[in-house]
Amino acid sequence: MWSIFLSGLATALSLLVVDLIVPGITINTITAAAIAAAAVGVVNAFVKPFLQALTLPINTLTFGTFSLIVNGLCLWLASLFVPGFYVTGVIGFLLGPVVLSAVNTFLGNYLDKKAPAFMRDGTELNAGNNPSQLPNSNAAPMTIKEGELSTDSSSQV
Repeated sequence: MWSIFLSGLATALSLLVVDLIVPGITINTITAAAIAAAAVGVVNAFVKPFLQALTLPINTLTFGTFSLIVNGLCLWLASLFVPGFYVTGVIGFLLGPVVLSAVNTFLGNYLDKKAPAFMRDGTELNAGNNPSQLPNSNAAPMTIKEGELSTDSSSQV
């Protein structure tokens, strides 16, 4: 739940940075950025896979370069549904998704590392040194005796 919130926050902040850097991308308010982040997520989840499958032959011929067009189309499509979010011009269409991806990756990694443990997926909460605390762990505790490594099981020779 919290990871979805952090991802959306990173995307909204990334869109605001893209608005500052890329000519042709306009976001009027912070609210528009938050709604645009949700719209970009929905378009990327539901529309983009179909576009990628549809354009697979031309994408193969261009060695993946056509993905820039698909990404730009998805960003432009998301802007159609959000008042206050506009993608205009070729530079905004092609460069906007590239900058958005780079900034979103940086901010997403930063927020993931700096967020408190309860806001993450909970993997750090269970990671202790005791194997019995780890999920699905059937390992016996390890002990070291006189320089030899052995387990605490009854099958020792």
